[in-house]
Amino acid sequence: MSANKKESENTKKPGYSAKDISVLEGLEPVRKRPGMYIGSTGTQGLHHLVWEVFDNSRDEAMAGEADKIELVLLPGNRIRVADNGRGIPVDKHPKTKVSALETIMTVLHAGGKFGDGGYQVSGGLHGVGASVVNALSVYMRAEVHKDGSKYFQEYSIGKKKADVKKIGSSDYRGTIITFEPDIEIFKEIKFNLDTIVTRIRQQAYLVKGMRVTVVDARDVAVEKDTDSVFWFRDLNIEAPSKTFYFEGGLESMVAFFNQDQKPVHSTIFYVEKQYENVGIEIALQYVDDISSRVNGFANTIFTPGGGMHITGFKTALTRTVNNYVKTNKLVPEKEGTFDGTDVLEGLTAVVSVKLPEIQFEGQTKDKLGSVEARGAVESVFAESFSSFLEEHPDEARSIIKKSLLALRARKAAKAAKDSVLRKGALEGMTLPGKLADCQTRSSDEAELFIVEGDSAGGSTKMGRDRRTQAVLPLKGKILNVERARLDKMLASKEVKALVIALGTSIGDTFDIEKARYKKIIIATDADVDGAHIQTLLLTLFYRHFKELIDAGYLYIAQPPLYKIVKGKDVRYAYNDDQKQDIVKEFGGEVEDSDDVVVEGDAEEIEKKTGGKIKIQRYKGLGEMNPEELRETTLDKDKRVLKQVTVDDAQEADKIFDILMGATVPPRKAFIQNNAKNADVDL
Repeated sequence: MSANKKESENTKKPGYSAKDISVLEGLEPVRKRPGMYIGSTGTQGLHHLVWEVFDNSRDEAMAGEADKIELVLLPGNRIRVADNGRGIPVDKHPKTKVSALETIMTVLHAGGKFGDGGYQVSGGLHGVGASVVNALSVYMRAEVHKDGSKYFQEYSIGKKKADVKKIGSSDYRGTIITFEPDIEIFKEIKFNLDTIVTRIRQQAYLVKGMRVTVVDARDVAVEKDTDSVFWFRDLNIEAPSKTFYFEGGLESMVAFFNQDQKPVHSTIFYVEKQYENVGIEIALQYVDDISSRVNGFANTIFTPGGGMHITGFKTALTRTVNNYVKTNKLVPEKEGTFDGTDVLEGLTAVVSVKLPEIQFEGQTKDKLGSVEARGAVESVFAESFSSFLEEHPDEARSIIKKSLLALRARKAAKAAKDSVLRKGALEGMTLPGKLADCQTRSSDEAELFIVEGDSAGGSTKMGRDRRTQAVLPLKGKILNVERARLDKMLASKEVKALVIALGTSIGDTFDIEKARYKKIIIATDADVDGAHIQTLLLTLFYRHFKELIDAGYLYIAQPPLYKIVKGKDVRYAYNDDQKQDIVKEFGGEVEDSDDVVVEGDAEEIEKKTGGKIKIQRYKGLGEMNPEELRETTLDKDKRVLKQVTVDDAQEADKIFDILMGATVPPRKAFIQNNAKNADVDL
């Protein structure tokens, strides 16, 4: 022991001094660690570049200096954003000794969002937007129209190509930014028009009087230099476009969210007011639904994690409704008082605050941390909503009736849930009999396969790795929980079995830390019934176990459609194109995939070489023997899984309402509009 100590003391270790500290200059840190600035280098990070550029123009509109913005998707992976704001300053910056335009575009933490001379309210926190986009773009150009003159500067990978130049006179005012992301940073550059349109529409609601046009010109041959034309439409070319302009602000936004719903009351509550230094805008309407949709925004930034403004809103809502009920004696005392869940049921609300100094919790701007927002929202909303209820007694009674139904359902659901938990406790927390559990008790390595029917369940149980893989077969199509309350859900044997197997409980006692599996895999047949069951399960998870989705625990298995055999060579194909490629590789001459579709279990194709190819079309997991199932769907090294994510929670919520709700016309319209995109297996 002493010898080891002496050896340790005499061993020389590498030094740690100033020379070991790396210093990245200019925008090098952005290219070195892009994820720190835009979240990721995937699809989300790619679109984050668009938001950074657009938000600078949006901030001009929020400041009352612009009322028109144009966003154009150009050929060659370029995005162009123009506004009619004040124009980025081009005079020399006193500290950097170069043009303010160059400073903003090439220096981190430089912009009009610091100090008193720029913006009173903005969505940006750090002044990094334009420079970060510049650092991650192979091409960028800024054109400024200001004080009767036109200026421009071009950049590549964060560095200027030349000094800012004055290139003539102009009758316009504003800024045009064009950029092309760097393919070395973003391995795939593919802008999603629906993603862009959804966010731009949202921003148009949040900034009243701002007109935004989105133009998709990716497939248009543009002869003129688009960077020198202020408004793209001046080129007089045909390209698909959408324009958004809302005088109603959040009132229009709530009406949009509820367009496929049945309102409980016709008048949308709306208030816009300044409270000390906090701007507050709130709109709400109750609909005939059991879900709630409360969307929060801080300086037009969506805050899916809520925060102080949402806390203040919910506190004031519960108190105001209870005060109104008590004053007007609308509910018998034996019913008790409403809690927060009662008054939220069926509510669609948007709460927007604007603050000069804004603080978020965490790096993602997910949750508002500015304490002053809570008191401001609570005060303004309580006073305004109380007046609304007094001035609209019929609307108020409809809201109270809706909340009373929720209160009674909550009590019934609690009794049902307590019964389930109590029964489980008496049985020693007995897991469902149909569950073939795994041996490991480590949730990090445990997997749960949710399969369709006993046949698939039998094959999966035999082919699984018993140590880490559990199997829960479900019989038939589970309950559609979109409009089912908790008591009805827990009365369903299949749903109750799944809830107990997951281990997290449900509702207000849900605890993700108690999840028994960190991989939950939905494995259904590749037919219409399988797709329906998959949709029902996704609805259940989205509505009642969304935390599991957010944590990345939910997956969908991708079993193969075909088994293709030539001699001892066995291949699996997951779609018709793969099948066709494999058949050709085996020497089969197949011009169309339909030429090798099998009617029965197998078909033999005679080749010119005299060999034979056997093709088996799987209609369901139950048709696979345990070995095939293990090799294609269960083996962690060979299987294909799709992770379920929710990139746009608002859009997802709306789709679930349309597809799984009780209202038929919106669902019919959705199917008609999207039928051409369906992949139908005939």
